[in-house]
Amino acid sequence: MAQREMSQWLQETDHRRNPSSVHRPGQLARADLEAARRRIAAALGAEPMEVTLCSGGTEADALAVLGVCRAQRAKAGRAGLLTSPLEHAAVLQSARRLAHDGVAVRFVDVDQVGRIRPEAVAAALARWPDIGVVSLSAANHELGNRYDIPSFVAAAREVSPDVVMHTDAVQAWGKVPVDFAGWGVDALSVSAHKIGGPAGVGALVHRRDLELSPLFGGGAQERGRRPGTEAAVLIQGFAAAAGGVPERLEAAPAVRSLRDRLRDGLLALSRPSREIEVLGDVDEHVGNTVLARFEGCRGELVMMNLDLEGIAVSTGSACSVGRVEPSPVVLALGHPATAANSVVRFSLGPENQAHEIERVLAVLPPVLERVHRASMTDGGTRA
Repeated sequence: MAQREMSQWLQETDHRRNPSSVHRPGQLARADLEAARRRIAAALGAEPMEVTLCSGGTEADALAVLGVCRAQRAKAGRAGLLTSPLEHAAVLQSARRLAHDGVAVRFVDVDQVGRIRPEAVAAALARWPDIGVVSLSAANHELGNRYDIPSFVAAAREVSPDVVMHTDAVQAWGKVPVDFAGWGVDALSVSAHKIGGPAGVGALVHRRDLELSPLFGGGAQERGRRPGTEAAVLIQGFAAAAGGVPERLEAAPAVRSLRDRLRDGLLALSRPSREIEVLGDVDEHVGNTVLARFEGCRGELVMMNLDLEGIAVSTGSACSVGRVEPSPVVLALGHPATAANSVVRFSLGPENQAHEIERVLAVLPPVLERVHRASMTDGGTRA
């Protein structure tokens, strides 16, 4: 849908028009952009003026975490950040930058399957009254855990009524209903490519009166919060994908069924001598991801061998590819580095079919046998 609408828009429109220009071509471009913004806002339960367009989820997270904390610090107010060790690198790297600048960064407790309790959020805010921003994801990017954001908001408001609540909903949108107004958060990050849109565009949805410091200087686009000429064609694709979210939600039960079959099939392949463990919360899950630990096998070797079979998987979040290091999410669950180096993430979508799951389960045993031998030859990765 998104690709078709983008192609049609390019055929019918002069894409060189600048929506910031005051001449007629510019104003026509502005009208298209604002129409797209309205579609995106409607899909998220927000008002158009609450949508700040940007380059994707990473920038949206950075704008929320860095932008709000810096704005608070500039006013000499509370500038501390509360987050979790399970968050996407976009949040954790922003947190590290804040810590480097002298901002207090705190972490809420998580359990061995990655659950976060609302009472743990409340306890952290009571313990550290300097916290001005809470940033917790609506769905984990590796485990697939789903989190009850409204319960976090309610627990936080009981202790700290003015704290700014941000959620990274990049992994949740299109798999579970996302409702900015209904959730009660102050800011929410999304990305187009996670709902079938183009990469390179996303949004931070936020209260209109939320104070944000721009990440960089430039023009007055996006009400001064995100400088730079808007990527008009990508935004059209974003809007088209947002309009297709209801169909993705309708397909979610079928995707969950495939995910359950894959999870059960992987566990059935487990042996005492070479355990396969599926990580994460079994009950609260967005239903499209399986993060599996293959004892005695290096995750990157499993990934490469499956790739040779035409099966695309990853060793964690795709944003971390190119770096052979333990998964921070798995480490945060209390597993040793050897276990964190032995995980593979399987991600499913509406386009996947049952026969593909069966092929994965058929291909895996010989792949694991080869990788196990290679891993032992290289010194082993037994957990």
